[in-house]
Amino acid sequence: MQVIRDREALAEALAALRAEGTRVALVPTMGALHAGHIALIEAAKRPGTKVVASIFVNPRQFGAGEDLSRYPRRELADIRMLTEAGCDLLWLPGVDAMYPEGHATSIRVAGVTEGLEGASRPGHFDGVATVVAKLFNQVGPDAAYFGEKDFQQLAVIRRMVADLDFPIEVVGVPTQRDDDGLALSSRNIYLDEEQRAKAVALPRALGVAARAIGRGEDVGSVLSDARATLTAAGFEVDYVELVDAASLSPDTVADRPRRLLAAARMGSTRLIDNIALNDGA
Repeated sequence: MQVIRDREALAEALAALRAEGTRVALVPTMGALHAGHIALIEAAKRPGTKVVASIFVNPRQFGAGEDLSRYPRRELADIRMLTEAGCDLLWLPGVDAMYPEGHATSIRVAGVTEGLEGASRPGHFDGVATVVAKLFNQVGPDAAYFGEKDFQQLAVIRRMVADLDFPIEVVGVPTQRDDDGLALSSRNIYLDEEQRAKAVALPRALGVAARAIGRGEDVGSVLSDARATLTAAGFEVDYVELVDAASLSPDTVADRPRRLLAAARMGSTRLIDNIALNDGA
């Protein structure tokens, strides 16, 4: 696997890949890789496709008081995992390469950013959209792969790609989970043993709520019960909401794909998760 840190070398390496007539797939990450990231690499490895991963801890998607300074960074372990997974190229830029002096442009995606994570983390999705657009321009992929755990992020990127006419296929990959159901996340390492045991209440509460909604029970009551369950388990609940899977609007229709999304804090660690209602969500 090639490991590249400067734009000129990246352009040369990509030109060489494309000279072979291959398709390029991009897997953007912030490092601290786990099996969920490797599932993205595996999904991207199609015949005739070269897989490019990126690792960049993007300061512009962290708000005041969030965990930028303590976000896990383990470059050597990440490189080893990507190599073993069969990734072809790793783009590993520094902050100066992504945001050189004088950088003054930001991308804002309206609508899908305005609730849920967008309400809880103002400016977060501006940072996400800006860095992903830059990565798309730097790598020029034919396809890009993102995990469905960050479902709102996936919706934001799909909207941006459609609105800005990026000729890129955006592929969502199902959430990868531990044996007990907890969604894999780089932030799980912040949980101590007791918190980790309690955290499984998050996917379980969503599963119970999804089944109740599927039976036709009152949505408001079901969501209220889920919040109460999470609070009793030791979470500080941010939100538990049912939304339209495409628009993320709270106005849902039972015969359309919907998503049940939640965010809650266990100690100082903020966890998110979601579950689909209706096939095709």
